[in-house]
Amino acid sequence: MTRHPRDGSGGVLEARFGNPQGERKPVLLLGHLDTVWPIGTLARMPWRVENGRAFGPGVLDMKAGVVMALEAMRLVREVDVDRPVVLLLSGDEEMGSHHSRELIEEIAKECRAAFVLEPAEGPEGAYKTARKGVGQFRLEIAGVPSHSGVDFGAGHSAVRELAWQIEQISAMTDLDRGTTLNVGVVGGGTQSNVVAAAAWAEIDLRVKTVADAEAVTRKLKGLKARDAQCILRLSGGLNRPPMERTSSTAALFAQAKELAAGLGFALEEAATGGGSDGNFTSALGVPTLDGVGAIGNGAHAENESIRIDSLVTRTALLAAMIVTTV
Repeated sequence: MTRHPRDGSGGVLEARFGNPQGERKPVLLLGHLDTVWPIGTLARMPWRVENGRAFGPGVLDMKAGVVMALEAMRLVREVDVDRPVVLLLSGDEEMGSHHSRELIEEIAKECRAAFVLEPAEGPEGAYKTARKGVGQFRLEIAGVPSHSGVDFGAGHSAVRELAWQIEQISAMTDLDRGTTLNVGVVGGGTQSNVVAAAAWAEIDLRVKTVADAEAVTRKLKGLKARDAQCILRLSGGLNRPPMERTSSTAALFAQAKELAAGLGFALEEAATGGGSDGNFTSALGVPTLDGVGAIGNGAHAENESIRIDSLVTRTALLAAMIVTTV
Protein backbone atom coordinates (compact mmCIF):
# COMPACT_ATOMS: atom_id res chain seq x y z
CA MET A 1 0.00 0.00 0.00
CA THR A 2 1.00 3.63 -0.33
CA ARG A 3 1.19 5.61 2.89
CA HIS A 4 1.28 9.38 2.95
CA PRO A 5 2.85 11.53 5.63
CA ARG A 6 0.45 13.33 7.95
CA ASP A 7 1.06 16.65 6.20
CA GLY A 8 -0.28 15.10 2.97
CA SER A 9 2.92 15.50 0.97
CA GLY A 10 5.16 12.89 -0.64
CA GLY A 11 4.47 9.20 -0.35
CA VAL A 12 5.96 5.92 0.83
CA LEU A 13 5.28 2.54 -0.72
CA GLU A 14 4.89 -0.07 2.03
CA ALA A 15 4.64 -3.81 1.35
CA ARG A 16 4.43 -6.43 4.10
CA PHE A 17 5.31 -10.11 3.78
CA GLY A 18 5.12 -13.12 6.07
CA ASN A 19 3.23 -13.77 9.26
CA PRO A 20 2.68 -10.58 11.29
CA GLN A 21 1.38 -12.63 14.23
CA GLY A 22 4.51 -14.73 14.61
CA GLU A 23 7.06 -14.46 17.40
CA ARG A 24 9.80 -12.95 15.23
CA LYS A 25 10.02 -9.20 14.74
CA PRO A 26 10.05 -8.13 11.08
CA VAL A 27 13.15 -7.04 9.22
CA LEU A 28 13.03 -3.83 7.22
CA LEU A 29 14.11 -3.51 3.59
CA LEU A 30 14.56 0.22 3.13
CA GLY A 31 14.95 2.04 -0.16
CA HIS A 32 13.73 4.90 -2.31
CA LEU A 33 12.09 5.30 -5.69
CA ASP A 34 13.26 8.82 -6.54
CA THR A 35 16.49 9.69 -8.37
CA VAL A 36 18.43 12.90 -8.87
CA TRP A 37 17.65 12.88 -12.59
CA PRO A 38 14.97 15.18 -14.08
CA ILE A 39 12.18 14.01 -16.34
CA GLY A 40 13.48 13.62 -19.89
CA THR A 41 16.94 12.32 -18.93
CA LEU A 42 16.28 8.98 -20.65
CA ALA A 43 16.29 10.76 -24.00
CA ARG A 44 20.00 11.51 -23.66
CA MET A 45 20.96 8.71 -21.24
CA PRO A 46 19.01 5.71 -22.52
CA TRP A 47 19.04 2.34 -20.81
CA ARG A 48 21.69 0.12 -22.38
CA VAL A 49 23.80 -2.94 -21.64
CA GLU A 50 27.47 -2.94 -22.63
CA ASN A 51 30.42 -5.09 -21.59
CA GLY A 52 28.65 -6.69 -18.68
CA ARG A 53 27.27 -3.44 -17.28
CA ALA A 54 23.81 -1.91 -17.35
CA PHE A 55 23.65 1.87 -17.78
CA GLY A 56 20.87 4.34 -17.14
CA PRO A 57 19.75 7.19 -14.87
CA GLY A 58 19.13 5.82 -11.39
CA VAL A 59 20.14 2.26 -12.27
CA LEU A 60 22.68 2.18 -9.42
CA ASP A 61 21.05 4.66 -7.05
CA MET A 62 18.88 2.79 -6.63
CA LYS A 63 16.59 1.04 -9.08
CA ALA A 64 18.75 -2.11 -9.00
CA GLY A 65 18.41 -2.27 -5.22
CA VAL A 66 14.63 -2.28 -5.51
CA VAL A 67 14.75 -5.11 -8.06
CA MET A 68 17.11 -7.06 -5.78
CA ALA A 69 14.71 -6.65 -2.86
CA LEU A 70 11.78 -7.99 -4.85
CA GLU A 71 13.77 -10.98 -6.09
CA ALA A 72 15.12 -11.62 -2.59
CA MET A 73 11.58 -11.74 -1.28
CA ARG A 74 10.65 -14.28 -3.95
CA LEU A 75 13.52 -16.47 -2.74
CA VAL A 76 12.60 -15.96 0.91
CA ARG A 77 9.00 -16.99 0.37
CA GLU A 78 10.15 -20.26 -1.20
CA VAL A 79 11.86 -21.32 2.04
CA ASP A 80 10.34 -19.24 4.86
CA VAL A 81 6.85 -17.95 4.14
CA ASP A 82 6.37 -16.89 7.77
CA ARG A 83 9.38 -14.53 7.91
CA PRO A 84 7.87 -11.08 8.54
CA VAL A 85 9.38 -8.43 6.27
CA VAL A 86 8.50 -4.80 5.61
CA LEU A 87 9.59 -3.35 2.26
CA LEU A 88 9.54 0.44 2.52
CA LEU A 89 10.29 2.63 -0.51
CA SER A 90 10.19 6.40 -0.08
CA GLY A 91 9.77 9.04 -2.74
CA ASP A 92 11.92 11.88 -1.40
CA GLU A 93 15.23 10.42 -0.16
CA GLU A 94 17.32 12.38 -2.63
CA MET A 95 15.69 15.59 -1.38
CA GLY A 96 16.44 14.85 2.27
CA SER A 97 13.53 12.57 3.29
CA HIS A 98 11.79 15.54 4.91
CA HIS A 99 8.32 14.09 4.29
CA SER A 100 9.04 10.37 4.70
CA ARG A 101 11.30 10.45 7.76
CA GLU A 102 8.49 10.21 10.31
CA LEU A 103 7.02 7.13 8.66
CA ILE A 104 10.43 5.48 8.25
CA GLU A 105 11.19 5.93 11.94
CA GLU A 106 7.72 4.79 12.98
CA ILE A 107 8.04 1.49 11.10
CA ALA A 108 11.73 0.97 11.92
CA LYS A 109 10.93 0.92 15.65
CA GLU A 110 8.98 -2.31 15.21
CA CYS A 111 11.77 -4.06 13.25
CA ARG A 112 14.60 -6.35 14.34
CA ALA A 113 17.06 -5.03 11.75
CA ALA A 114 17.21 -2.77 8.71
CA PHE A 115 18.83 -3.55 5.37
CA VAL A 116 19.26 -0.44 3.24
CA LEU A 117 19.12 -1.05 -0.51
CA GLU A 118 21.57 1.72 -1.41
CA PRO A 119 24.54 0.92 -3.71
CA ALA A 120 27.46 -1.01 -2.26
CA GLU A 121 30.70 0.78 -1.46
CA GLY A 122 33.56 0.52 -3.95
CA PRO A 123 34.34 -1.93 -6.74
CA GLU A 124 34.26 -4.95 -4.40
CA GLY A 125 30.85 -4.10 -2.99
CA ALA A 126 31.47 -3.51 0.71
CA TYR A 127 28.52 -3.21 3.08
CA LYS A 128 28.34 0.16 4.84
CA THR A 129 28.38 -0.05 8.63
CA ALA A 130 28.85 3.68 9.26
CA ARG A 131 27.80 6.89 7.57
CA LYS A 132 28.43 10.47 8.48
CA GLY A 133 25.64 12.66 9.73
CA VAL A 134 24.56 15.49 7.46
CA GLY A 135 23.73 19.03 8.52
CA GLN A 136 22.35 21.85 6.40
CA PHE A 137 22.65 25.40 7.66
CA ARG A 138 22.01 28.85 6.23
CA LEU A 139 23.75 31.96 7.52
CA GLU A 140 22.07 35.28 6.69
CA ILE A 141 23.71 38.63 7.37
CA ALA A 142 22.04 42.03 7.51
CA GLY A 143 24.32 45.01 6.97
CA VAL A 144 23.81 48.73 6.48
CA PRO A 145 23.61 49.94 2.86
CA SER A 146 25.11 53.15 1.54
CA HIS A 147 26.38 54.69 -1.71
CA SER A 148 29.90 53.35 -2.18
CA GLY A 149 31.09 56.57 -3.80
CA VAL A 150 29.17 59.31 -2.02
CA ASP A 151 28.86 57.90 1.50
CA PHE A 152 31.06 54.82 1.80
CA GLY A 153 31.79 55.29 5.51
CA ALA A 154 28.14 55.15 6.46
CA GLY A 155 27.80 51.60 5.13
CA HIS A 156 28.52 48.29 6.80
CA SER A 157 28.92 45.61 4.18
CA ALA A 158 27.11 42.31 4.71
CA VAL A 159 29.25 40.80 1.93
CA ARG A 160 32.48 41.76 3.67
CA GLU A 161 31.15 40.37 6.95
CA LEU A 162 30.20 37.15 5.17
CA ALA A 163 33.71 36.79 3.73
CA TRP A 164 35.12 36.95 7.27
CA GLN A 165 32.51 34.52 8.62
CA ILE A 166 33.30 32.00 5.89
CA GLU A 167 36.84 31.78 7.18
CA GLN A 168 35.60 31.19 10.74
CA ILE A 169 33.26 28.45 9.53
CA SER A 170 35.90 26.78 7.39
CA ALA A 171 38.29 26.74 10.35
CA MET A 172 35.85 24.43 12.17
CA THR A 173 36.76 21.61 9.78
CA ASP A 174 38.71 18.86 11.55
CA LEU A 175 39.85 16.22 9.09
CA ASP A 176 41.32 14.04 11.82
CA ARG A 177 37.86 13.72 13.39
CA GLY A 178 36.13 13.42 10.03
CA THR A 179 34.31 16.72 10.52
CA THR A 180 33.92 18.94 7.45
CA LEU A 181 32.09 22.20 6.83
CA ASN A 182 31.65 23.34 3.26
CA VAL A 183 30.29 26.77 2.37
CA GLY A 184 28.98 25.71 -1.00
CA VAL A 185 26.59 28.46 -2.09
CA VAL A 186 26.79 32.20 -1.36
CA GLY A 187 25.00 35.35 -2.42
CA GLY A 188 24.53 38.98 -1.52
CA GLY A 189 24.53 42.60 -2.55
CA THR A 190 22.61 44.36 -5.29
CA GLN A 191 24.98 46.62 -7.24
CA SER A 192 28.73 47.16 -7.25
CA ASN A 193 28.23 50.80 -6.21
CA VAL A 194 26.13 49.87 -3.16
CA VAL A 195 27.61 48.75 0.15
CA ALA A 196 25.79 45.46 0.55
CA ALA A 197 22.77 45.40 2.85
CA ALA A 198 22.41 41.61 2.84
CA ALA A 199 24.40 38.43 2.20
CA TRP A 200 23.91 34.72 2.82
CA ALA A 201 25.66 31.38 2.66
CA GLU A 202 24.57 27.74 2.67
CA ILE A 203 26.71 25.37 4.72
CA ASP A 204 27.06 21.58 4.45
CA LEU A 205 28.19 19.80 7.62
CA ARG A 206 29.44 16.18 7.81
CA VAL A 207 30.22 14.50 11.14
CA LYS A 208 30.96 10.99 12.36
CA THR A 209 29.29 11.18 15.77
CA VAL A 210 26.32 12.81 17.44
CA ALA A 211 28.69 14.43 19.94
CA ASP A 212 30.65 16.09 17.14
CA ALA A 213 27.42 17.29 15.54
CA GLU A 214 26.34 18.91 18.79
CA ALA A 215 29.76 20.53 19.29
CA VAL A 216 29.88 22.05 15.81
CA THR A 217 26.27 23.22 16.02
CA ARG A 218 27.13 25.09 19.22
CA LYS A 219 30.07 26.75 17.47
CA LEU A 220 27.92 27.80 14.53
CA LYS A 221 25.27 29.23 16.82
CA GLY A 222 28.01 31.06 18.70
CA LEU A 223 29.30 32.98 15.68
CA LYS A 224 29.63 36.71 16.40
CA ALA A 225 29.69 39.55 13.93
CA ARG A 226 33.08 41.17 13.41
CA ASP A 227 31.31 44.38 12.42
CA ALA A 228 29.02 45.27 15.30
CA GLN A 229 26.60 46.96 12.89
CA CYS A 230 25.96 43.67 11.09
CA ILE A 231 23.40 41.16 12.32
CA LEU A 232 23.82 37.38 11.91
CA ARG A 233 20.96 34.90 11.68
CA LEU A 234 21.63 31.13 11.51
CA SER A 235 18.97 28.60 10.55
CA GLY A 236 18.94 24.87 9.81
CA GLY A 237 20.43 21.95 11.66
CA LEU A 238 21.29 18.27 11.45
CA ASN A 239 19.20 16.71 8.67
CA ARG A 240 20.47 13.14 9.12
CA PRO A 241 22.05 11.91 12.36
CA PRO A 242 25.29 9.95 12.02
CA MET A 243 25.02 6.22 11.41
CA GLU A 244 27.59 5.15 13.98
CA ARG A 245 29.11 1.66 13.92
CA THR A 246 27.36 0.10 16.91
CA SER A 247 28.04 -3.32 18.39
CA SER A 248 24.68 -4.59 17.11
CA THR A 249 25.45 -3.44 13.57
CA ALA A 250 28.91 -5.02 13.82
CA ALA A 251 27.29 -8.32 14.85
CA LEU A 252 24.91 -8.09 11.91
CA PHE A 253 27.84 -7.53 9.56
CA ALA A 254 29.69 -10.53 11.00
CA GLN A 255 26.63 -12.61 10.15
CA ALA A 256 26.63 -11.25 6.58
CA LYS A 257 30.36 -11.85 6.19
CA GLU A 258 29.97 -15.51 7.20
CA LEU A 259 27.03 -16.01 4.83
CA ALA A 260 28.95 -14.37 1.98
CA ALA A 261 31.86 -16.74 2.52
CA GLY A 262 29.42 -19.62 2.20
CA LEU A 263 28.27 -18.18 -1.11
CA GLY A 264 31.87 -18.05 -2.33
CA PHE A 265 32.92 -14.43 -1.98
CA ALA A 266 34.55 -12.18 0.58
CA LEU A 267 32.49 -9.33 2.01
CA GLU A 268 34.11 -6.26 3.51
CA GLU A 269 32.69 -3.31 5.42
CA ALA A 270 33.20 0.40 4.87
CA ALA A 271 32.26 3.84 6.14
CA THR A 272 31.17 6.71 3.91
CA GLY A 273 30.60 10.43 4.14
CA GLY A 274 27.23 10.35 2.41
CA GLY A 275 23.95 9.97 4.24
CA SER A 276 20.93 7.74 3.62
CA ASP A 277 17.69 6.74 5.31
CA GLY A 278 19.78 4.18 7.17
CA ASN A 279 21.04 7.08 9.30
CA PHE A 280 17.53 7.37 10.74
CA THR A 281 17.10 3.68 11.56
CA SER A 282 20.55 3.36 13.10
CA ALA A 283 20.01 6.42 15.30
CA LEU A 284 16.96 4.67 16.75
CA GLY A 285 19.14 1.75 17.84
CA VAL A 286 17.98 -0.57 15.07
CA PRO A 287 20.89 -2.71 13.79
CA THR A 288 21.44 -1.40 10.27
CA LEU A 289 23.42 -2.62 7.28
CA ASP A 290 23.61 -0.18 4.40
CA GLY A 291 24.87 -0.62 0.87
CA VAL A 292 23.23 -4.03 0.42
CA GLY A 293 22.25 -3.08 -3.12
CA ALA A 294 24.11 -3.35 -6.42
CA ILE A 295 27.81 -2.94 -7.18
CA GLY A 296 28.57 -0.24 -9.72
CA ASN A 297 29.85 3.27 -10.17
CA GLY A 298 28.83 6.71 -11.35
CA ALA A 299 25.95 7.35 -8.96
CA HIS A 300 24.49 10.78 -9.79
CA ALA A 301 26.82 10.96 -12.81
CA GLU A 302 26.53 10.51 -16.57
CA ASN A 303 28.27 7.10 -16.41
CA GLU A 304 25.95 5.58 -13.79
CA SER A 305 26.01 1.81 -14.16
CA ILE A 306 25.88 -1.53 -12.35
CA ARG A 307 27.88 -4.74 -12.67
CA ILE A 308 25.36 -7.30 -13.88
CA ASP A 309 27.45 -10.27 -12.72
CA SER A 310 27.14 -9.14 -9.11
CA LEU A 311 23.37 -9.18 -8.96
CA VAL A 312 22.84 -12.90 -8.37
CA THR A 313 25.25 -13.36 -5.47
CA ARG A 314 24.30 -10.04 -3.84
CA THR A 315 20.62 -10.90 -4.03
CA ALA A 316 21.27 -14.38 -2.63
CA LEU A 317 23.14 -12.82 0.29
CA LEU A 318 20.30 -10.40 0.96
CA ALA A 319 17.79 -13.25 0.96
CA ALA A 320 19.99 -15.27 3.32
CA MET A 321 20.26 -12.32 5.71
CA ILE A 322 16.48 -11.91 5.75
CA VAL A 323 15.93 -15.59 6.57
CA THR A 324 18.70 -16.03 9.17
CA THR A 325 18.25 -12.82 11.16
CA VAL A 326 16.61 -13.96 14.38
